[in-house]
Amino acid sequence: MKTDIEIAQETKLIPINELAHSAGLADSEFEPYGRDKAKVTLDPSRQEKGRLILVTATSGMPAGSGKTTTSIALAQGLKRLGKNAALALREPSLGPVFGMKGGAAGGGYSQVLPMEAINLHFTGDLHAITAANNLLAALLDNARHQGQVQLREIYWRRVLDVNDRMLRNIITGLGGPANGIPTEAGFDITAASELMAVLCLANDLEDLRSRIDRIVLGLRPDGTAYTCGELGATGSLLALLFEAFKPNLVQSIEGNLAFVHGGPFANIAHGCNSVAATRAAMKLADYAITEAGFGSDLGAEKFFNIKCRAAGFAPAAVVIVTSTKALKWHGGVPLPEIGEPNLEAVKRGIVNLDAHIANLKQFGPNIVVALNHFHTDTEAEIEVIRARCAELGVRFAVSDGFAKGGEGAEALAREVVAAAEDFHPLVHTYEADAPIVDKLNAIVTKAYGGDGVKLAPAALKDLKRIEELGFGKLPVCVAKTPFSLTDDPKALGAPKGFTLPIERLILNAGSGFVVAMSGSIMRMPGLPKKPAAMSIDVQNGRITGLA
Repeated sequence: MKTDIEIAQETKLIPINELAHSAGLADSEFEPYGRDKAKVTLDPSRQEKGRLILVTATSGMPAGSGKTTTSIALAQGLKRLGKNAALALREPSLGPVFGMKGGAAGGGYSQVLPMEAINLHFTGDLHAITAANNLLAALLDNARHQGQVQLREIYWRRVLDVNDRMLRNIITGLGGPANGIPTEAGFDITAASELMAVLCLANDLEDLRSRIDRIVLGLRPDGTAYTCGELGATGSLLALLFEAFKPNLVQSIEGNLAFVHGGPFANIAHGCNSVAATRAAMKLADYAITEAGFGSDLGAEKFFNIKCRAAGFAPAAVVIVTSTKALKWHGGVPLPEIGEPNLEAVKRGIVNLDAHIANLKQFGPNIVVALNHFHTDTEAEIEVIRARCAELGVRFAVSDGFAKGGEGAEALAREVVAAAEDFHPLVHTYEADAPIVDKLNAIVTKAYGGDGVKLAPAALKDLKRIEELGFGKLPVCVAKTPFSLTDDPKALGAPKGFTLPIERLILNAGSGFVVAMSGSIMRMPGLPKKPAAMSIDVQNGRITGLA
């Protein structure tokens, strides 16, 4: 089979003007960025009409789960059934593209295009967030240097959209008074910037402004919060983010509308594309397909409890993506052997699927399990998964979108349509006004299957400070490994009886949640021994090696 980039480059794209007009967009509602992408600003009078479908997955594994590919295949399958379906997906970060994971525009015959642009600079949104984040850091340091503000603690860090472990912990301001105040500092990856979450959760420009105003940059000597609004930096940040706030319109291989916008990671942030992009898809299509990063314990939980609460969304159905490879991994098979037939390993690993189904049943919407099909799957392995889904009372379909595009996802599309027609209200994991620790305990017991949380001394100190600042009732965003329901990436399957350790609590007042750090999670990833960057090149005027 051809590579992803070969398939993408051979696809004839619909000109962006034609695509936008076919969706009913007026010229005033989109701004072309070249021939194949556009920024969209919909007329505020447009009403949301589309049913929202969330795509999530079982616990992650190093080979990936195929959520984006399945999401795109589902939209294409719905189109083949005569349904108007649009996508709302996250933008890839350059960190994974040049690091271990590779691109994030789907795969095979279920991709969003132009694949190279989406995986690289695209429309510059992530660069705008990087610039705005670092401008804020520079303005804050300048105010300290000029004697305009004194802070006993500084929360705001710089960011870069490239994996660079050397920048995690640094000292700035060396070289004498003319070069600033020596300060312990560091870089996070752009996807972990609070400005990324702020942009993705804002409902409109005024909401974006107020969220930026509320960002807590540090603490004064008296322990009170010092905010971006007090610094006076909000206007300049808003100017840098003005174009980046507009959702990006592109297309799938089979011509579906696709809004690709915002890119927070789910293991260190809330893992969902922007509210603006999701709302645009719901306004322009009868079915809006979106995804939340990693498994239901990370992405879906945050989608329901953070994004849906902030935007007022109510999904009509949920798709859980799994594969025989994922279940074999959770059944104890080494990574190099997960592509080999192993019925017993599937039977052992299916407990992970059980756990995610049990998690999602608590939220209300009907569930469809999508088996991301590989040519090495045996009928016996598929039948084990099909039978378990029937036993648990959830819908099931095999999705072959990678090899066959929309045709391979028609069965999945039919199941999703049926599930969405039987609407069930959304039930949140915790009450909005519950204390932070109660919310964490609810997530661990209901979504992870554990016994609760234990806060380290540093986290208890963080909690006290957060409560004193008046933010003790914010939603929580757990940062942990995607490979396990616990904080231990080696604890596969469906562990029980565990307590989730919380090392730190990080206040994100602008985005409106508290990040709970559990396990060895890095907000600035490092590069692997053989980075994907070493295989990317330009040959004969075309980019090669992206996957």
